[in-house]
Amino acid sequence: MKKSLFLSSVMIIALSCGSSQKNSSTTTSSQPVDPTEYGTTITSAELKEMLYEFASDEFAGRETGQPGQKLAVEYLKQHYVSLGIASPLKGDNYFQKVNLANQKTPVTQVSINGTTFENFKDIVSSGSAKTQTFSVNDIVYAGYGIEDEAYSDYKNIDVKGKVVIIKTGEPKNADGTFVTTGKTEATKWSAGRQATAFKRDVAVNKGAIAILTVDNAQLTQYATFIEGRIKSGRDGRIVLTDKPDGIKQFIVSENFAKAIHPDLLSLDSSKKIDAKLTFNITSEAEAIDSENVVAYIKGSEKPDEIIVISAHLDHEGIKDGEIYNGADDDGSGSVAILEIAEAFKKAADAGHGPKRSILFLHVTAEEKGLLGSSYYTDISPIFPLENTVANLNIDMIGRIDPKRVGDRNYVYLIGSDKLSTELHNLSEEVNSKYANIVLDYKYNDENDPNRYYYRSDHYNFAKNNIPVIFYFNGTHDDYHKSTDTVEKIEYDLLENRTRLVFYTAWELANRPSRIMVDKDKLNP
Repeated sequence: MKKSLFLSSVMIIALSCGSSQKNSSTTTSSQPVDPTEYGTTITSAELKEMLYEFASDEFAGRETGQPGQKLAVEYLKQHYVSLGIASPLKGDNYFQKVNLANQKTPVTQVSINGTTFENFKDIVSSGSAKTQTFSVNDIVYAGYGIEDEAYSDYKNIDVKGKVVIIKTGEPKNADGTFVTTGKTEATKWSAGRQATAFKRDVAVNKGAIAILTVDNAQLTQYATFIEGRIKSGRDGRIVLTDKPDGIKQFIVSENFAKAIHPDLLSLDSSKKIDAKLTFNITSEAEAIDSENVVAYIKGSEKPDEIIVISAHLDHEGIKDGEIYNGADDDGSGSVAILEIAEAFKKAADAGHGPKRSILFLHVTAEEKGLLGSSYYTDISPIFPLENTVANLNIDMIGRIDPKRVGDRNYVYLIGSDKLSTELHNLSEEVNSKYANIVLDYKYNDENDPNRYYYRSDHYNFAKNNIPVIFYFNGTHDDYHKSTDTVEKIEYDLLENRTRLVFYTAWELANRPSRIMVDKDKLNP
């Protein structure tokens, strides 16, 4: 609707006299706004006050679906209500319901050409799977299951819609160095859970429906762990109930592999295998009630473009009578977002609202497999993903990595250059201008065996081609222990790192043009 000529004239006169609309979300001056006026409202004292409550014993470790987590989400909601920051959902609803279930370890029976193999002895499921029975004849042996610039087991083979069977480890040169790197140090492909995860991701991208990893040692480890949990009554893993069943993952014995093909493990190259596999999977699940917490400041000029600032609200709960408070992981990120939101709200109330919209996203069930963020990105995004400019994810920014003692003014940045050159450059420039923190990219290496790029909620945005930055202080002796408590937080560092995220979000929200994606999401 057009303004009347009279009203427009009055507004022009008011602006020329230097007055401003305190409750407006639009900028009332053509002069650039100094964000430090609002960034400096982020203080260690306020962060400390909030964290002492959020990571207190009262919240009982904030385990997904448990009473302590319910206290946590209500705390977050009331904070936004008190600030006058709205929800992007209807009315007073700040909770995005996330449908979860505690799924027991599937009991798996597999037969090869009619011969049945035992669960926990020859095969164990290493992922979640719903009750089902199916048979396949399309089986492909893919060697070590590696896809790398220097080496690939997938040359000239098609595994889409097929079952892939691979062996553990990776090939070596005659001099003992690894083919993928030419070095003697173990790589991300070498062995263990991390290598299994990398190889699984390759099979997923290639379109396989199941992956069987031949690894006697890992099979024994999984079987012993799972059988122990079953006997103790603690069996189960939390899964998203709304998410389609993904690739089926199994660890199998060498005996199982030989039944598929007697010389399987000594084959020199990938090949199609002539065998029939029948899977009989039985699974039990119990529904769990949980939710993400969402709040929102609408952009003044480009409201359809969204900046997402995220952290996970959950932690490990209570184990053996001890409360896992999760002060750093991720109480630090949770309260950081609250302070960032308050700073943006003060700017908006002064007429300096962000040009783009800001979504403050506190996700549940990160500790259970990034499930809350997966629900948001893969199942029910509140805003279209194509309109999401970037995700700034905060997970552990209140402590010091023991490797950095004596050099404390740092933060690890992961992912900033994976998808967008502009985002990385913007991040560097903002830091130089406002924060002067050492930005350490140690864990940004694609071959980092820790896989941190894949282990926090930003990854669910990145895999959808949304540029991300993950802010992280590294692990410490209290990581995932009951000793991760509030008195060990370095509150001055928490303040500085939180301000850095705010200034980065400010620039992303207010720059003239949206940052561009200029890199391949699968090959950063």
